[in-house]
Amino acid sequence: MDRSTLAHGIGGAKDLPISPELAIAGAVAALTISFTVLALAWRTPRFDAATSGRPAPRLQALVDAPWFGLATRTFGMLLFVYTLLVAVVGKDLLTNPFFGMFYVLLWVGLIPASLLLGPVWKTISPVRTINAGFARLAGSDAESGMYDYPRRVGYWPAAVSLFAFVWLELVYPYSTELGPVRLWFAAYVAAMLIGGALFGNRFYAYGDPFEVFSTLVSKLSVWGRRRTPGGRGPGLLVVRMPLANLDTVVAAPGLVGVMAVLFGSTAFDSFKDSSRWVRFVQSSSISTSLLNNLALLAFCLAVGAVFAIGTMATGVSKDARRSELPALFAHSIVPIIVGYFFAHYLTYFVEQGQITLIQMSDPLSRGDNLLGTGNWSVNFWLSFHPTFLANSKVVGVVIGHVLGVIAAHDRAVKLLPPRHQLTGQLPLLFTMVGFTVGGLYLLFAA
Repeated sequence: MDRSTLAHGIGGAKDLPISPELAIAGAVAALTISFTVLALAWRTPRFDAATSGRPAPRLQALVDAPWFGLATRTFGMLLFVYTLLVAVVGKDLLTNPFFGMFYVLLWVGLIPASLLLGPVWKTISPVRTINAGFARLAGSDAESGMYDYPRRVGYWPAAVSLFAFVWLELVYPYSTELGPVRLWFAAYVAAMLIGGALFGNRFYAYGDPFEVFSTLVSKLSVWGRRRTPGGRGPGLLVVRMPLANLDTVVAAPGLVGVMAVLFGSTAFDSFKDSSRWVRFVQSSSISTSLLNNLALLAFCLAVGAVFAIGTMATGVSKDARRSELPALFAHSIVPIIVGYFFAHYLTYFVEQGQITLIQMSDPLSRGDNLLGTGNWSVNFWLSFHPTFLANSKVVGVVIGHVLGVIAAHDRAVKLLPPRHQLTGQLPLLFTMVGFTVGGLYLLFAA
């Protein structure tokens, strides 16, 4: 097994034994038909965070119980301590489970976990737990910190740290050597603890890359919170439609940056494995590392710029400014990102995830079987059924875009003046069609 396999999503043209032209045409048709149906049948907003959702009092009594919070925090700290063990004491070998825990279970595994259970990382976050412990020792409040978190900063810390992560994963040439990955992880923990001490838990909601990622994905789950009168406490736990939950994403500075990094880096990961890019890099006199760095940055900036232009190319009401529209529509990119992550990382997560669970039984590479998983065998069923895998990937991408169109349409009906509610969405529709065509092309070209 090559080291690069562990750090990057695998799968591409070899996984897709179907016509790319047919898949792209079908996806574009699905988006166009969806928009037409919405234009005719969906003329008033249907998502309201203040009223949507069915309360789940019994479940809320469980998840809000002090013992439940203690249990989840303890679980998170045990995982954190185990990760430190394999990172510090483990050997610099491919069999060290640290790499799989970092790249597979943490990064990719956050998506299914957050879709099923809600904002998982916020619940088990070890940096939140450590910060709360320090605050208690110092006699301060972990929620507030020393200073108020600046609103103008918004999600930019998360966007920057997410870019740092994808740079390590996709571009840095030593991304599967223990020293550099261990250093990145240590820098992440240090930065989060400093941010928490200065600004309290609000910093984690906007600055922790894994918490922001997990929370955004969790907006597509059925679990949500509804504000209670007075706005105190965590809010009322409700069960509601995922798109109604998605409508509760808080628009703030840097949100488009977060979406651009998540979407752009996934697109770049497919692009860098395409034969066209490989031939260009091999024939160029510029170093491969520099070209990949520039390409990753270009993909992220291009996604952000195209989306900003697509959302701003419309009329606005008296209550909104054109510059605010990208952040207000950014939530519609979440299902697209989830769809592409599903398509890009499906095989990787299933197969490398099994390998990681096996390796976790032997943290010091001594032949131990501490967790009882060391004798498991890897199931390669997905790789042996390429047609099913191909169809699943294309369907995942298409569903993500259709859900994005629905979310954007409901927000447009809510925000835009009547004369622009349909025509104003056309630039955004063209943007999403472009994302669909480009994303599927890269998926097939990899």
